[in-house]
Amino acid sequence: MRIVFTFIIVFSSISIVQAQLGGESTYQFLNLMSSPRQAALGGKVLTNVDYDVTQAIYNPATINIEMDNQLAINYSSYLGDIRYGTAAYAYTVDRRTQTFHVGMTYVDYGSFDGYDENGVSTGTFTGNEAALSVGYARQIGYSDFYFGANLKFITSKLEQYSSFGIATDIGFIYINEYLDFNAALVVRNFGTQLSTYAGMKESLPLEIDLGLSQMLENVPIRWHLTFENLQKWPISYPNPARSITDLNGNQTEEKVSFISNLFRHTILGVELFPEKGFNLRLGYSFRRSQELKILEQRNFSGLSFGIGLKFNNIRFSYTHARYSSAANTSFIGLQINLK
Repeated sequence: MRIVFTFIIVFSSISIVQAQLGGESTYQFLNLMSSPRQAALGGKVLTNVDYDVTQAIYNPATINIEMDNQLAINYSSYLGDIRYGTAAYAYTVDRRTQTFHVGMTYVDYGSFDGYDENGVSTGTFTGNEAALSVGYARQIGYSDFYFGANLKFITSKLEQYSSFGIATDIGFIYINEYLDFNAALVVRNFGTQLSTYAGMKESLPLEIDLGLSQMLENVPIRWHLTFENLQKWPISYPNPARSITDLNGNQTEEKVSFISNLFRHTILGVELFPEKGFNLRLGYSFRRSQELKILEQRNFSGLSFGIGLKFNNIRFSYTHARYSSAANTSFIGLQINLK
């Protein structure tokens, strides 16, 4: 019974709060936002091909020579005493073999009070999960297309139960330097459990995302458009709280239209002065807004905003993301140029 209690608390916290497709797979933390910059632009960005070494945790095709000797450390004090962070580093061996990338994601769920099936206290227990990735990317011939892959080693410990898994991310990106336009497709978390928690094998949170971005010609703004979770349609379900009851007591269930489903796959983001030492970022996740908003109350769920500052060889980023009137989070990060 204690394992049931653990899963209910831990995975409801991380799946519901982040608006993931919770309850369908294990290792849900793999789809957490990897950096403050990504969080500020709506939560999932696939197309930044520049100094941002943390970007490659989400899309390995973005690994490039500008990431050479860049070290990034990011931290978020999440909800319900959950703490998580990421780290990333890239190193260019030479210009022919390009750049290798290493990334880490770690989640600490904090302490829980354990009880048996009779309600008798069994003491406290903890839970944590981590993933280590190694990535590489290369140009496809002499085209504008690039291919990259991450190999991920995953470990998870929840109370006395532990699990180990392996997965890969496969990414493609098209870079048009003349139009300053990028388009990316990523298949994430394709893998398996090598050892299970309690003898039952579970699937990994496979995700397929498509991203587009472009720098405007006469305005220092790069817009981002991401379509997430393309592996699943529809992505939304009727909310019982929004059903309508007529005078005769008959209930009409909420109808989720095609357009509503389409928007829930959509994330928008804009970055002002993306190539300068000071950046402003704004993002909006339609799915997070719909799933976490409170009826009859304006709380700006789904909205996120952040800043980026560069001081010599150090870049500082901060993001505040709105979830609901009772749940918001902040994300900070440092990227250091070690050259």
